[in-house]
Amino acid sequence: MSTEEKPAAPRSLAEALRARDDASLAALLRSRPDLITPVPTDLTQLATRAGTRASVVRALERLDRFALQTAEALAVAAEPAPYGELLALLGGDDADPDVAAALPPALGVLRTQALVWGDDDRLRLVRTARELLVPSPQHPSPTGLGPTVREATAGMSPGRVQEILTAAGLPSTHDPVSAVAALTDLFDDRTRMAALLADAPAESREVLSRLVWGPPYGQVTHDPAAHLRWLLDRGLLLPTAPGTVVLPREVALHLRAGRAHRTPEPVPPPVAAAAAHSPKVVDATAAGQALTALDTVEELLKDWHEGGPAVLRAGGLSVRDLKRTAVALDVPEPVAAFWVELAYAAGLLASDGEADERYAATPAYDEWRELPAAERWARLAEAWLRTTRVSGLVGGRDAKDRTLSALGPGLDRSAASEVRHRVLALLARLPEGAAPDTASVLARLAWERPLRAPRREERVERGEDPRARLARWALSEAELLGVTGRGALSAPGRALIGAPAPRPPADAAQAAQAASESSAPVAGPGDRLPVHRRTPPAAAPLSAAEQAAAAGSAARILAPLLPEPLDHVLLQADLTAVAPGPLRRPLADLLGVLADVESKGGATVYRFTPGSVRRALDAGRTAADLHAFLAAHSRTPVPQPLAYLIDDVARRHGRLRIGAASAYVRCDDDATLSEILADKRAAGLGLRRLAPTVLAAESDPGGLLEGLRAMGFAPAAESAGGDVLIARADAHRTPPRTAPEPVPDGPPVPDDALLTAAIRAVRAGDLAATAPRKAGPGDTGAPPAGGGLPRTGAAETLATVQAAVLTGESLWIGYVNAEGAASQHVIAPVRVEGGFVTAYDHTADEVRTFPLHRVTGVAELAD
Repeated sequence: MSTEEKPAAPRSLAEALRARDDASLAALLRSRPDLITPVPTDLTQLATRAGTRASVVRALERLDRFALQTAEALAVAAEPAPYGELLALLGGDDADPDVAAALPPALGVLRTQALVWGDDDRLRLVRTARELLVPSPQHPSPTGLGPTVREATAGMSPGRVQEILTAAGLPSTHDPVSAVAALTDLFDDRTRMAALLADAPAESREVLSRLVWGPPYGQVTHDPAAHLRWLLDRGLLLPTAPGTVVLPREVALHLRAGRAHRTPEPVPPPVAAAAAHSPKVVDATAAGQALTALDTVEELLKDWHEGGPAVLRAGGLSVRDLKRTAVALDVPEPVAAFWVELAYAAGLLASDGEADERYAATPAYDEWRELPAAERWARLAEAWLRTTRVSGLVGGRDAKDRTLSALGPGLDRSAASEVRHRVLALLARLPEGAAPDTASVLARLAWERPLRAPRREERVERGEDPRARLARWALSEAELLGVTGRGALSAPGRALIGAPAPRPPADAAQAAQAASESSAPVAGPGDRLPVHRRTPPAAAPLSAAEQAAAAGSAARILAPLLPEPLDHVLLQADLTAVAPGPLRRPLADLLGVLADVESKGGATVYRFTPGSVRRALDAGRTAADLHAFLAAHSRTPVPQPLAYLIDDVARRHGRLRIGAASAYVRCDDDATLSEILADKRAAGLGLRRLAPTVLAAESDPGGLLEGLRAMGFAPAAESAGGDVLIARADAHRTPPRTAPEPVPDGPPVPDDALLTAAIRAVRAGDLAATAPRKAGPGDTGAPPAGGGLPRTGAAETLATVQAAVLTGESLWIGYVNAEGAASQHVIAPVRVEGGFVTAYDHTADEVRTFPLHRVTGVAELAD
């Protein structure tokens, strides 16, 4: 009776990878995309790359807390470690059922990412990961454990080891190795250790209790007290340096009831709801905030339409310009920085690139303004979700103690986009209308990425977690933008991240179940997290096309929530106009020129002033145009004071003409010019009369315009031909600009097509590197060490290839291409002619033609 032979256990990570199927290799490359950049030549190179320090550190940083605790436990376990020992280290003697349930998925994540390999009876942590996580005096382990007895006694004299055995009640041995083994067996034996510690003085047990959870190191004098001497004599404390002692790992594990961690965290902390609102109220609040966001961005760029603030030499806005912008928008400076950065991220704002470089709207802004309101909001929300620039850093300092300015360098944080996505995905798991407790969101994010380190250029305040700061900013920015309403995720915000719309629970039991399911792990762009319990599928990362489709869906959901634009206002006798809702584009544009915004809210109040009316006349409108415009768009009669104001400003507008001499003023009424010359306020303009109707000025035309307007006149600028210059709102635009690209958080996740091609190439290269060949004289038939190419003479190469054509056998060849790059191939020759061999190339899975003079050698493959 025959039985199937059990496959041999892998002896290396490369062999473990070689035993994987294509789906498993694809999962590895998807979770660690740095391994595929560039595509490795074979599985041995893939295993080598997976063990490099930079790659292992990146993989460890993307583990959740329990998967990381599993890796830390493996680092302090024996190597290789059986599954039972790992379970005991994590669950302790009490065998925590939550740990038992969560360990297989967590171990599966470590195996998928090639951080752990081997069967359950021989689990091995990748060597680099073990070196990073194993306890040492320079790098203490999060477990708080110290070295083993064998490591702590490595430099101890044999006589001293025997003395410890005798004091511990053990028989002496013939050599230090067996003595250390006997002491280790004692400390690993729960019964004998309990009996040994039962005789310990109370002060000795107190010392052990202070060291048990770490740090395991303590200080002693050259003449220790009696209770310390009792511990040192029995090896319960071992010296590591003069005056320093350590608690051996085996002793600590006994005192901890076998647990490597003080508090294992197999289950992610749930996200708690701080308040519950009606979904309709949430969506209505979010829609109102979305309208405010659109108005704010338009107001910002309208304020900069003639050329915004100057660009600093190092890039960005000055502190003074940011303060002016905040005053103009009537918001705090951090909020103003957010709107400025959002417009920049959406490609609506950029520097003009002129010699006197300034910020201004881009041509994309004019296209954006013509879109429906819901689509304009979706553009802003999508830009916010994907950008890696963080406005919350404005005003802070970088690692070189330089101030970070809005629109300046140093504001990119590669984790920002991922954190925003994760925060919104966590909100999507809550019941509809529920606002989260911020502390629970931060705790969940800390569980998902406990090792995520700040960037080197980021200055982190003491005790502050950079990801927590990003999460707090994401919550506040989502509320400003209208992605959330009253703290709860809105329906458009849910569609923005591609989350399915929640189904209303039928009863209280289903509602409770929905709330409990909110503690499921959430996946973000570029990674997959283990599912420790039966939970709904995690939010999948969105590609660029999927994100655009999600933004379109969010716009369609938002559109019915927004009020219809109005085509009328209500004029009042106090020179104000009330817009009871958003206005249509032509009406809003002209009214914004003709009047100043006095207040905003559910209704917008505009005020007419001489300056605002003059602004409309400067833009090319006549008094008749303005009267007709107001009569056509007002639901109330045009008040007499407003009509008088327009006529009065229009009567005086343009009587004075200013042009370039340096600058001049001309007027048909010489009495008006005499009045200007007699005014003391005109002294700084440097005016002098050239003719009865002409004054020359030392200031430039722009300064002269402002000066005369401040004096109460209404001058108009004119061209060299004497025509009145019309100032338009969209006069200054930058050249076409693209939105800033996000800073990638490592290599991008490969798509399915790239994964398929990469795996095929790696398999083929591995076949060429490991294929056994027929042994020649004095040859073993094994591939050359280090992946070297076969070497044969030209005549032998030609004869071997011709023979393979006749027999149909495959060959292993070395080949050097025209660029000098060497490679290996397994081919099946079809024909040889004209100095070329045509063959089916197993490594490329295609028929190719190889010049024989570039073939370095051939070898026949073993059967």
